[in-house]
Amino acid sequence: MNLLELFLLAAIWGASFLFMRVATPELGAIVLIALRVGIATLVLVPVLRSAEARAQFRSKLRPLFVVSVTNSAIPFCLLAYSTLYVNAGMDSILNATTPLWTALVAVTLYRTAMNRQQTLGLLFGLIGTVVLVWDTLDSGVKGVPIAIAAALVATLCYGFAVNYSKRNLAGIHPFVAAFGSQFFATLILLPLALILWPRHPVATSTWACVAALGIVCTGFAYILYFRLIEHVGASYTASVTFVIPIFGVLWGALFLGERVTPTTVAGGIIIIFGTALTGGKLSWMAPKRA
Repeated sequence: MNLLELFLLAAIWGASFLFMRVATPELGAIVLIALRVGIATLVLVPVLRSAEARAQFRSKLRPLFVVSVTNSAIPFCLLAYSTLYVNAGMDSILNATTPLWTALVAVTLYRTAMNRQQTLGLLFGLIGTVVLVWDTLDSGVKGVPIAIAAALVATLCYGFAVNYSKRNLAGIHPFVAAFGSQFFATLILLPLALILWPRHPVATSTWACVAALGIVCTGFAYILYFRLIEHVGASYTASVTFVIPIFGVLWGALFLGERVTPTTVAGGIIIIFGTALTGGKLSWMAPKRA
């Protein structure tokens, strides 16, 4: 059952890149993400029904604001922007570099030691990213390099948010953290969204993507994510990172006709392998004798 829920979560988050790819050209990145986090906030409001949850929320306003900026507002907008120029499958694979950035931020900002295996993992992740984007960069299409950079900056933001949350949101219920991050992201993006609101009629299919992105891919996905953490632990749940690109590429190919090239597959495999090494999911180092 837990394995099925893990794959369901990966399928949902993989689909988020599909919905952004469809909706961003018509709404724009900021408007789309303001709607996404706003809808997710409404889905997660019941989290505050208990006095304890409200007290935790009030006690962590500042760190929740920081997390909302670095884990939702900025990276969501950057990833949505990147879908204007790169396909959903590539975006989902670039998103899988998050654990690599998480380890790098831990080393550079928080002076956490990194072992040889993690260093190799970072190296593999870098090689995989170069392989993945090589053909796309070589195509000469305007806007692609900036879009790829935007996706990587988004995952860097995720990496910072993970480290910051560990140190500043310890003891707070995860559902409260999820609500807080969406709530403050909504407050940040809403004024910009009102200014940038499209003047043309928006297609019904686009509104359907917005609803799916907010309700299913954000609100429901957070609930499922934290349910898995509660039942099987954070380490097991984190392995969803390795499955999301599979669904991201699959949905893009099935519903948008995106071409899956050998370079895409090779780059994705190398990135996932490097991520697994960095996150300690794989180990080829022999254990030391006592």
